[in-house]
Amino acid sequence: MASANASVNPVSIPGLTTIKATEITAPPAWALLERQLINLMEEAAPLMIKKHTEPGGAFLYSDDLDDLYERCYNWGLFYAMGADESLLDMALTAWNASTRISDEGIVHRKHPRFTQSAYREYYSLAHPGDAEWHHKGEGNMAFYDFGLACPTVSENVRRAKQFAGWYIGEDAHAPNYDKKYKILRSPSQTGGGPWHSATLHQTMGYLQGGHPALQDPWIPKPMGVRASLYPVVKELEDGWWENPARADEIIALFDKIVLNSDSSNNLAAVGLVTNAFLYTSDEKYKKWVLDYTEAWMERTRENNGILPDNVGPTGKIGENRHGQWWGGLYGWNHYQGLNIMFHGLITAVECALLLTGDFGYLDLLRSQINLLLENSITREDGQLLTPARYGPDGWDSYQPMRILEIAHLYHASMSTEDYELFARIRAGDIERDWNQVEDSAEKNVQLRDGHQNMARFNYYDGRNPEWPEQILRSEYRMALSASEHIRRDTRDLATLIAENAYAYNPVFTKGLTQVMLGAPQSVYNGGLLRASVRYFDPDRERPGLPRDVTALVDRLASDATGVQLVNLNTTETRNLIVGAGAFGEHQFTDVRFKEVSQKGLEKNPYSWMREEREPVDKVASINGKYFAVQLPPATSIRLDIGMKRFANQPSYAFPWHGDRIPVPFQ
Repeated sequence: MASANASVNPVSIPGLTTIKATEITAPPAWALLERQLINLMEEAAPLMIKKHTEPGGAFLYSDDLDDLYERCYNWGLFYAMGADESLLDMALTAWNASTRISDEGIVHRKHPRFTQSAYREYYSLAHPGDAEWHHKGEGNMAFYDFGLACPTVSENVRRAKQFAGWYIGEDAHAPNYDKKYKILRSPSQTGGGPWHSATLHQTMGYLQGGHPALQDPWIPKPMGVRASLYPVVKELEDGWWENPARADEIIALFDKIVLNSDSSNNLAAVGLVTNAFLYTSDEKYKKWVLDYTEAWMERTRENNGILPDNVGPTGKIGENRHGQWWGGLYGWNHYQGLNIMFHGLITAVECALLLTGDFGYLDLLRSQINLLLENSITREDGQLLTPARYGPDGWDSYQPMRILEIAHLYHASMSTEDYELFARIRAGDIERDWNQVEDSAEKNVQLRDGHQNMARFNYYDGRNPEWPEQILRSEYRMALSASEHIRRDTRDLATLIAENAYAYNPVFTKGLTQVMLGAPQSVYNGGLLRASVRYFDPDRERPGLPRDVTALVDRLASDATGVQLVNLNTTETRNLIVGAGAFGEHQFTDVRFKEVSQKGLEKNPYSWMREEREPVDKVASINGKYFAVQLPPATSIRLDIGMKRFANQPSYAFPWHGDRIPVPFQ
């Protein structure tokens, strides 16, 4: 309950409207939980760094490059939400150290789980499994969030442009993209070019999960563990690798059929190029994003509405496999099913919408969700099951539908059509409790990870009012478990190295993204942040909520967002700026709120409390990407914010940056 106050302006931004909170009340439970969660993770993060890294930031844990990046992949995002500045410093130090020690020109450590797999500060062909978009996307999450956290880091801006250049065809040393056919020439791409030639070990790893003696027991063995040679090779015989001539034949076929094709999983590369646009606003990056996304949209139309998972060297569907549209790397036939391929699909359509404001790009994602529903079955008990794979026998691996795809689609469109699609899936789901929030890790790749999005959908649909507390309590349990593990781990340095001890990340941002920013978590394999709103601290000139302030997005609509803000500090005023979307992509129209009188409080607090005060409805005109809120001690406010979605050109720029991000060295 507040008032518009043009005279209160905590930052020098011309025309910035400021709203002042006036309601003094006890904080809600969600607000206390949110701040306790933030405090817990702020304390746990440096404990993990102290236990598991060398001075300089290199992790003791040895693994592939993307796994090193993942140890603190979301710390930049956590800082951008309001966490202590040390989180950003630690994240930058660890990312740079992981890049440095992984350079293929340096022998840093000898360990069976460590590969020198970085070239020109990015993934190399020394370990091409890191350079395809399932793993590269995981590792890129930290890099993308540095733009949200601090877009003025010169070397990150340089890297963003350098990496994107390898995809848009402007670096002759990295010929990954064919401009004529609008394809990436391989499922794995690096600063040294595409991957076209595999070893026996690599071929076995992709076709059947490696040598049988080394296979993970939980991985089934269908045709095409990660990729397939079908129909050229309809069934790989056991022991084919033991016959040198047959092994050479299969390797050659793998090189031709799989490695000399574009994969729909490569759609995740759109996120990398969009990242460069958010730093620079250079139209060449936008053009590539749209060209590449639209090329896959056209291929889907040509393929009777089914997104093909492979196209050949001249852009033809199934060009290397007798015209067959499935079987590509991490495609429809992958052992985990379609979930990995869909990560790239979601990323591409979200970025295309972000850069253009054209909701038509969402049709590509929507059509594939509808495709699964069209091929669904209903069990005798009434449970709706959709296929997760496609192979020689058609659709298979039926299961309750994963919610990640529809959650991202509906958040992007906020359309009646997609609401009804979401509700249809809910109506056919009798097996899962849509109000339940399960404790789960950050990766959103499994069926069980949909529970947060189901409970979240029910909250905004008026069916689950306890969801904010549920998700924050769940994240608190997860963070507390990781924190206590670190505190109780008594292994010394030599033992940690000998056992290659896993460094558990004690920072969880999935719930905070949903509660504070009003959006589903970023797609883990290379997606960019989704947000209805975000926040900035003008007094400290940094992103995120000010100290002691908490936020809850309690309403989402196609033209409005509801936000509650609470100042838990009882003696100090806090100022903040509310931004429209993750990158200023939306436009605020007006803000509706309530003002309550504090008259008489200075005379007698008890009689003031007993008085009935009628809140006064207020409206402040915004017509911009930002507005400011002043929160005096112990105050809270609820804002009903009118919004035009995807109306502005997106950028990593902060409100006080103006038209150009002030990068020191460009």
